[in-house]
Amino acid sequence: MQSTTVQAEPSADRGAADPPLPRRRRPANALGAFLRARREQVTPGEAGLPDGGVRRVPGLRREEVALLAGISADYYLRLERGRDRNPSPQVIAALARVLRLDDDHVAHLRTLVEDAPPPRRRPRAPEPPAGTLMLLRSLQHPAFVETRYFDVVAANDAARALSPRLDAGRNQLRDLFLDAETQAMFPDWADYSECLVANLRLAAAGDLEDPPLVALVEDLSRSSALFRQLWARHEVRGQWGSPVRLAHPAVGELTVNRERLGVDGAHDLMLVVFHAEPGSPDAERLSRVTAPVGPPLSAG
Repeated sequence: MQSTTVQAEPSADRGAADPPLPRRRRPANALGAFLRARREQVTPGEAGLPDGGVRRVPGLRREEVALLAGISADYYLRLERGRDRNPSPQVIAALARVLRLDDDHVAHLRTLVEDAPPPRRRPRAPEPPAGTLMLLRSLQHPAFVETRYFDVVAANDAARALSPRLDAGRNQLRDLFLDAETQAMFPDWADYSECLVANLRLAAAGDLEDPPLVALVEDLSRSSALFRQLWARHEVRGQWGSPVRLAHPAVGELTVNRERLGVDGAHDLMLVVFHAEPGSPDAERLSRVTAPVGPPLSAG
């Protein structure tokens, strides 16, 4: 997970007889909101423009983006205002260059200018396949199954030993932003929060009007100023198993890897496993946390 400094803060299923669901488009302002958020994060100096004088807006002006992308200012304004949602591949490539978008952001941009596929019917609480649950119970490492919106739908004993909040029915984003004990477990809490929010945008790009997503974003936006700040940045980033620092109340600080593995037959579910380098002090501390029986644990 890449590190970005941010300001930390305190802590129905449908029946088979249902009528066909209508085709759905992206929210009208999704493309404009993304372009606005990204141009505000590119400085004139980064874009090769003079950086003098008083500027009333952060980042680049609309006219500057248009000039650098080789398109008219009027056409770029139509894109930001949602009056044109079908830029050509050449325009997308030019905007990606000017706005300094990486591969994840470019892929996200493309989803915002394409017609949305028909919404998929999803159960309210996805059930992991029986084989996945058997594997989960057999793992000695802390492991759990999560949805693309970070709802925990199943967890093994080792995961609950690592944190009682890693249990079915909990949402990791809610706990991360609103629960002081969860925040205390992550020394790099602000950076970890940013990573998960960026991953949420990546996961939700194809269905920004999904009711569970809308409810989660509205809830966190009301309750957390930091979440509002991060969500408004329109950062998009995958998770690639980068190490995560934890501060466990029983054994102190340890560093683990967080692997996310797709679940066959359940597109929206991921199996998450925490593990440490074998033979390392981190692995020894992790085993002390997850041991089913043993002497009282102490930090160190």
